[in-house]
Amino acid sequence: MNRLVRIGTLALLLVATSLVQALDLSPAELAGKRLYREGLSSSDAQVSARVGAADMLVPASVVPCASCHGADGLGRAEGGVRPPNLSWQRLAVGQGQRQVNGRTYPAYTEALLARAIQEGRDPAGNHLDPAMPRFVLSMADQRNLTAYLKRLADDRDPGVEDKVLRLGTLLPTQGPLAASARVVAAVLNDRIEALNQQGGIHGRQLQLINLDPGPDQASAEQALSQLLEQDQVFALIAPLAPALEPTLAARLEQARVPLIGATPASTTSLQIFDPLPGLREQLLSLADYAQANLALQRADTRIVYADASQEGLARRLEQELQRRGWNGIQAGPLDDQASNAQAIFFLGQADAFKHLTELLQRAGRTPYLLAASSQVAGQLPQLPEAWSRRVFLAYPFVPGDWTPAGRQALDGLRQRQGLDGRQGALQVSTWCAMQLLDDALKRIGRDASREKLVLALESLHDVQTGLTPPLGFGPGRRQGLAGAHVITVEMPGPVFRPVAAYRPVSEVNTP
Repeated sequence: MNRLVRIGTLALLLVATSLVQALDLSPAELAGKRLYREGLSSSDAQVSARVGAADMLVPASVVPCASCHGADGLGRAEGGVRPPNLSWQRLAVGQGQRQVNGRTYPAYTEALLARAIQEGRDPAGNHLDPAMPRFVLSMADQRNLTAYLKRLADDRDPGVEDKVLRLGTLLPTQGPLAASARVVAAVLNDRIEALNQQGGIHGRQLQLINLDPGPDQASAEQALSQLLEQDQVFALIAPLAPALEPTLAARLEQARVPLIGATPASTTSLQIFDPLPGLREQLLSLADYAQANLALQRADTRIVYADASQEGLARRLEQELQRRGWNGIQAGPLDDQASNAQAIFFLGQADAFKHLTELLQRAGRTPYLLAASSQVAGQLPQLPEAWSRRVFLAYPFVPGDWTPAGRQALDGLRQRQGLDGRQGALQVSTWCAMQLLDDALKRIGRDASREKLVLALESLHDVQTGLTPPLGFGPGRRQGLAGAHVITVEMPGPVFRPVAAYRPVSEVNTP
């Protein structure tokens, strides 16, 4: 398996020595970590917690320590409550009196910590905030939890070292995606080298580990496992490994590893942040335009998919368009029945789009065709003149979105890396992924953790990339853009004519 590690100004010695293992915890500390993060006992016995003034008993897994104090123990404000920092160095510092929140009390001991956890009282006997659950723990569970809290401050997430933060990606060196992978690698390396030359982020140099995912799912799974388990990367950035589509979301959720970058359309995970809109958002933008301007909601309309893996998305789009009032909508595979439609939403690649247009030409039909530009653009020059203004495409961004600074920055990158305008969407998508990562890492500060990175990405709004409409996320929202520009194609040419500027797609609730 080819392995490419390229990282600007980092010396080879730094690369070699930075691949250290995570904190080595004893069995008791590991059991305490599980209890802290998941509310589960090492004996698999049910652990309970009392919550509220009524001392209602709930499973500790519903309110584990980490849910409020965070995986790093630093605490985060939520609902007007600010959980304290659980660092043992802070809790047990000094032998005298301490004053916090206007209250004076001595430093914690192991016994006083156990009382705080189980009874909700500080070392002076004062009641802690009522929001603090009181856990019902065995002596063994309490010892394990205390042992882990003493190591909590040193238990960093994988990939976070004093002077290095490791990122991972999967880019093929052979096959149909090799050319695209070289473009992604060029953008990533250029942006990372520029950041490192500026001193890195919070004193850490970014290190990129790039593995070839190989030709199939088995090799891609092996490469992903190496990144997560052996190289212990902090996050994934802009991988190109469609073979991982069936398992990627589950793997990332299990490992709690964030990914910033485009992924296959059917992959959804709260760990994945995609800068650009997915196929769903792009086709819904086309639907909103067609409903408002082409009066197609009562026309005989098909959503056709060229591959069985796209059936699920096609069925979901069918349901969403029905909720929007499309009465004649039907999803199905690409076959001869498509020639009977008055309008067709297309899901597939360029070769399948070519097959669709040839099928329609033989039938003497020119229905409206609506598709994401990234899937069909390569076949547009071959369309006959009869398709003029019958094809409508969704574009996440157009040159009109580019600011002078954004254009200058992209032109500079292309010049340094020997790139041209081909695969421009991939260049911009990768550029945006790096900008989002840069912004989020700067927000979370020196005490970096994966949990903090997810929260920081989630809080990004109105991010000005200079190349796209403003990007933004939110709780449960993982697409940086929620819509697309709509462009029609005039023939001969083709000549691309904007007909609708970017705006977020309208959401229609199920009755």
